[in-house]
Amino acid sequence: MTAPLLSLSGVHVRFDTSAGLVRAVNGVSLDLAVGETLGLVGESGCGKSTLGKAILRLVPIAEGEIRIEGVDIAPLEKKQLTEMRRKVQMIFQDPYGSLNPRSTVGRSIAQPLVLAGWKDDAITDRVDTLLRWVGLPGDARQRYPHEFSGGQRQRIGIARALALSPRLIICDEPVSALDVSVRAQVINLLEDLKAEFGVSYLFISHDLSVVEHIADRVAVMYLGTIVESGERDQIWRNPQHPYTKALLAAAPIADPKAARARQRTVLQGELPSPLDPPAGCPFHSRCPLAQERCTAERPVLRPMGNGTLAACHFI
Repeated sequence: MTAPLLSLSGVHVRFDTSAGLVRAVNGVSLDLAVGETLGLVGESGCGKSTLGKAILRLVPIAEGEIRIEGVDIAPLEKKQLTEMRRKVQMIFQDPYGSLNPRSTVGRSIAQPLVLAGWKDDAITDRVDTLLRWVGLPGDARQRYPHEFSGGQRQRIGIARALALSPRLIICDEPVSALDVSVRAQVINLLEDLKAEFGVSYLFISHDLSVVEHIADRVAVMYLGTIVESGERDQIWRNPQHPYTKALLAAAPIADPKAARARQRTVLQGELPSPLDPPAGCPFHSRCPLAQERCTAERPVLRPMGNGTLAACHFI
């Protein structure tokens, strides 16, 4: 078997705040293969974006290992970290806030190339090529972000992420701020770039319809932990974990008849705070299957009959 491009083992991320210790990511383990798109889904506040930033060491890791092409990134010094970030780039959620309004589009896209020591002529040629790849006109190089629509700005962000030909791109809610029609264009662009250049994606989103379209595999996150993972089609057809079932049942579908006929898993209570996560299974306070064991013993991901992994004592 080919070694994974990205491998996470027991990753924890914690933040000291005035209110106490926030356990944002709590023991996440997962792999992402070369050329694969892994969708990371869950409610807002479950730790998805924090995990994405931890992979780039934009936030510190408290425990665990993050390996990129087999190399643990935690002990890397500044120079080694710069080399690693050539392989891993990020597309941010907000196409308005992720670009410097005082820099031209060309300068923003060129920034990674400048930091990597490219020569001026090579930078100009590369920027023109990147603009062409993402479907923007050549004169975009001299213009400023405010002159572009939201979808065009996200294309600029994609061009910047592609500048150094990374192996992995972390897509942090890349279409959530865009209109529905523009979302489809950006998703199609990401798929085209993956097919052409073999780039892998960690696609973070709370929009299940988008993840269903783009992901090869899916990992479901709840309160900083992975509760289910597996092939996209298997999870969509036959979800195992009660939380996954509730997420899929709550997702809107276009067919009213099918919407009325589907089974719903109604969750009780509110999402617990990462300041004070429940003991045992993190989902037990809202789970319809919860028993006494769930309050004391945290379940581990284990194989299910359909080929997925799920963390539950009673499925």
